[in-house]
Amino acid sequence: MKERKHIQTGAFWTSVTRCGLHTKPSMPPCDFTPERYQSLAYSRVLEVHKQHLSPMHTAYFPEPLLLHQGHMEWLFDHEGNRYLDFFSGIVTVSVGHCHPKVNAAAQRQLGRLWHTSSVFFHPLIHEYAEKLSALLPEPLKVVFLVNSGSEANDLAMLMARAHSDSTDIISFRGAYHGCSPYTLGLTNVGIYKMDLPHGTGCQPTMCPDIFRGPWGGSHCRDSPVQTIRKCSCAPDCCQAKDQYIEQFKDTLSTSVAKSIAGFFAEPIQGVNGVVQYPKGFLKEAFELVRERGGVCIADEVQTGFGRLGSHFWGFQTHDVLPDIVTMAKGIGNGFPMAAVVTTPEIAKSLTKHLLHFNTFGGNPMACAIGSAVLEVIKEENLQENSQEVGTYMLLKLAKLRDEFEIVGDVRGKGLMIGLEMVKDKESHQPLPREEVNQIHHDCKRMGLLIGRGGLFSQTFRIAPSMCITKPEADFAVEVFRCALIQHMERRAKLKF
Repeated sequence: MKERKHIQTGAFWTSVTRCGLHTKPSMPPCDFTPERYQSLAYSRVLEVHKQHLSPMHTAYFPEPLLLHQGHMEWLFDHEGNRYLDFFSGIVTVSVGHCHPKVNAAAQRQLGRLWHTSSVFFHPLIHEYAEKLSALLPEPLKVVFLVNSGSEANDLAMLMARAHSDSTDIISFRGAYHGCSPYTLGLTNVGIYKMDLPHGTGCQPTMCPDIFRGPWGGSHCRDSPVQTIRKCSCAPDCCQAKDQYIEQFKDTLSTSVAKSIAGFFAEPIQGVNGVVQYPKGFLKEAFELVRERGGVCIADEVQTGFGRLGSHFWGFQTHDVLPDIVTMAKGIGNGFPMAAVVTTPEIAKSLTKHLLHFNTFGGNPMACAIGSAVLEVIKEENLQENSQEVGTYMLLKLAKLRDEFEIVGDVRGKGLMIGLEMVKDKESHQPLPREEVNQIHHDCKRMGLLIGRGGLFSQTFRIAPSMCITKPEADFAVEVFRCALIQHMERRAKLKF
């Protein structure tokens, strides 16, 4: 990773054995000064939001943050407060907010050509398709550019059905593959389900969750940190995998037709709380799907572009080769952009059924930004940084799991990390939402922004931009530790 300008002052955080309710770890320095906020007053923002924007409540915190400016891993609110962003716009800002090289590419293209649509050619889409396809193994060489992860998965569903001449598609319980009417059938998280018909032909199957599921233990997942539940698996033979495969076979035998269209899987589940599967599971599941005539789709919307550290794509960590790969979020560092990459054979199957057209997909702005993102990932060694800093942080967070009874599990790979909060380690029951909310708010108060996930919103999700440093990881771990101590202090006071 290229050296970045940071003032080296030794320890960047306050190391404490007790964090009182008003103690705050010392934030690492930042060499950027934000502009003065001069837009709508906070009260007016709340009024406009209530009157004119969706009534769906999605914002974190009782008083939502009003963000004003970003710089690399830092965000600034309307009052000038600085935050270390460890959720990166829901796993989207891959190389840093307003990265100078990405900004420059966008500004150059802004003055040259914004939009053509696919009825005309422009060189940037061809340059980008060549760069992106070079990062994928044969025969994944045909690129369809779209605008969002939901769009990409919509298109992948069409491809699978067109190629197989079948309808049924399988996805995991706890999966999130989009919120469009089509992809809602694949998404199996309760809050995204609705009473009206949607996403027909989609069948859920058991998620092979090593921590919360019935099988799995301390040798089963591809992570520097294993669950504390013990197991008797040998290094090269995971018994939990075999048990979950039997459940997958049961779905194939009872819930779908003899011939199926496909199987969608995130290499690591994101919205469900960074859930990892037993080693070897996806490889065997893919074989079973192909025996039924289906295609295998890897949803890399959150896991791709080097975030997992050891590999550029999440599917590579499972030693599998998908038939279709979908990607979004980090592909454009926050710019609306997504892609589906497949084989020439599957691409031709789609064209036999549909004249696929997308007005904005692959527009000059998106392609200029996407190319710059790929260059930054390579030039600044961000995949390697994800591996090094992510592993460093996972091992530090594992010590918090050992220290606090309410931290049930720490898991993940690279810079995609989950901390699952529980009432106690024996029961695995989720920590009540109001208690998780308090810890979340305390982290924000101390200058750390992290995400939430899990079926009960019980898991903290950590997925910062891939440019973060070890001192910033130290600060984040210390903030989280202080928030846990403060929570335990509150608990103790309630008992008296």
